[in-house]
Amino acid sequence: MPEYLWATQESRLERLLRSPLLAAEGLYRVAVHAHRSAYDWGLLSRAVLPTRVVSIGNLTVGGSGKTPVVAWLARELRDRGRKLAVLSRGVRGGRFDRVNVVSDGERLLLGAPDVGDEPVWIARRVPGVPVLAGRNRVALGLRALALFGAELLLVDDGFQHHRLARDLDLVCIDGRLGLGNGHVLPRGPLRERPALLARADALLVTRAPPEGTPLPGAEQLPEGPARFRLELAPQGLRDHALGGAIIPLEALAGLSCGLLSAIARPDALRRELGRLGAEVKSERRYRDHHLYTREEIAALDPALTWVTTAKDAVKIPPSWLGGRRLWVIEEEIGGRDRNSLLDWLSGRLDAAARIDFLRTQ
Repeated sequence: MPEYLWATQESRLERLLRSPLLAAEGLYRVAVHAHRSAYDWGLLSRAVLPTRVVSIGNLTVGGSGKTPVVAWLARELRDRGRKLAVLSRGVRGGRFDRVNVVSDGERLLLGAPDVGDEPVWIARRVPGVPVLAGRNRVALGLRALALFGAELLLVDDGFQHHRLARDLDLVCIDGRLGLGNGHVLPRGPLRERPALLARADALLVTRAPPEGTPLPGAEQLPEGPARFRLELAPQGLRDHALGGAIIPLEALAGLSCGLLSAIARPDALRRELGRLGAEVKSERRYRDHHLYTREEIAALDPALTWVTTAKDAVKIPPSWLGGRRLWVIEEEIGGRDRNSLLDWLSGRLDAAARIDFLRTQ
């Protein structure tokens, strides 16, 4: 994703050079507004499932920390006794158009070539929670109810998925980047105009800046939704070739490494490695959600230690490495509002359950 999409300041020349994108932006805004409005006005109907549905989405394209938040919430709600399942759209998998059970909570049933990287990564991070993937989130929800009796569905990337009715919409915003240059695609990184954030129940500021540091684009954020500050930061490394052996982050200090990535914002990952003391000597970048081939992994310089993300690692069988060293960066959710968010979410779900109970009496 071009870095200029996130620039809050642009020169007059930069604005002039990018002005042809404004016409395409206008067409895109009209199209997404018409799509949402068709559901708002009842021209298209929303499916209401007989269970609680919570969406974790974003307003920008990539890089907001949404999927790690989904996995973290699923794990925490599981530990609080919730019977839930995760619904993921999946990207670039060969079974995209099907209703896929990625994990039944006990076994991983499908891999990244089938359903893409994100649902497989979630399934590995959250044992005990079924994960389903496919284009049709309504069909996924019905399958989760039929097979697993889920009382709560977490929908990964659901803010722009209007066909499935939700009880709560949580929207993630990268605290370092905010809303970027404030424009909608393709002129900027936004999927929809910022005013639509007023429809969210909560804004989750991931990678929250230090206290007192303004969030880029904060003036465009609505006052209504609850707001929680979270941190998404590296916690350690795993040696992918050695079955996930743990390596401390300090091992990156002074390391000359290679960087392998197929993510939305590889520049941010490179800067993070630099902050941790590593020097990137070689880099292999692919488009977001790219499915690696054995030949691409075999082409990596075996003299270097390569570093990649956990989402990338699920697409690389250790047997492909052929003696190459591949370290995987593991991130975790933290921050001052971590428990407050969980309490708020549990309270909203419990209140909705009480209302349903009273209606049946």
